[in-house]
Amino acid sequence: NSSDLNPSSFILASIPGLEAAHFWMAILLCSMYIVAVAGNCAVLFIVKTEPSLHAPMYFFLCMLAAIDLALSTSTVPRILSFYWFNTREISFGACLLQMFLIHTLSAIESTVLLAMAVDRYVAICHPLRHAAILTNAATVKIGLVAMARGVLFFLPLPLLLLPLPFCDSRLLSHAFCLHQDVMNLACTNATPSVVYNLTAILLVMGLDAILICLSYILILKAVLRLASWKERLKVFSTCVAHICVVLAFYLPLIGLSMVHRFGKRLAPLVHITMGNIYILVPSVLNPIIYGVRTKQIQRRILNLI
Repeated sequence: NSSDLNPSSFILASIPGLEAAHFWMAILLCSMYIVAVAGNCAVLFIVKTEPSLHAPMYFFLCMLAAIDLALSTSTVPRILSFYWFNTREISFGACLLQMFLIHTLSAIESTVLLAMAVDRYVAICHPLRHAAILTNAATVKIGLVAMARGVLFFLPLPLLLLPLPFCDSRLLSHAFCLHQDVMNLACTNATPSVVYNLTAILLVMGLDAILICLSYILILKAVLRLASWKERLKVFSTCVAHICVVLAFYLPLIGLSMVHRFGKRLAPLVHITMGNIYILVPSVLNPIIYGVRTKQIQRRILNLI
């Protein structure tokens, strides 16, 4: 097979035998995208205009909403263009940029989820020190550290792919670009890229998941020391929304990683479905979860309606 150091484009994946259903699939994805944009914009607007919500927990929620908006907007319009207008090719540069944004924004979201877990730990285990530890200035610094961490860890991914030669086969496994997917199309040994990708994921998402679990172990210990079950349930209920958001982020991430690692023989429908779930489901669910669980946001939404 011939190879090209810089291929002009890659081919986005379609579902064999279901090309005729792309129009209706696009309508479903577009509806979910509209819900995600409307929900996350509503969260940003409500927190900005409601002085009682100017607290670290809600600032972290705003960061989460902004990340979800950026992540879905960097992928879904291109997927809809593919499904509606059959524009299957994506240029090499655009693919690398999209790949960088997906991985970097996911890393930033993971860091923000860890910060929210720490916020819950301090609020429950050290309530008298909460206001002194998590000030507005500290919240801004955490947001900047999350951004720097995501960019520094995942900027090398597209740079490691630039010098690799690519074979004639340019067909991706998803309707968007992921590092694992693009890397598999290289004609040469991509071990450095594989090792760095795995190391970055373990040091960011893996470490964050471990620290989030540790935070909730400490929270459970503090909650179980309370006198009555009523008090325990009342205190722990403040963590329910965050736990749901963590599961909505990490379960699709783990599922997509498992499909890439062990599902090479699975049907293309599985790969494409898992990819779409990873991109859209957290963005759709996060504002709904916090809208349902947070009374201040509920009241504000009802007032707006």
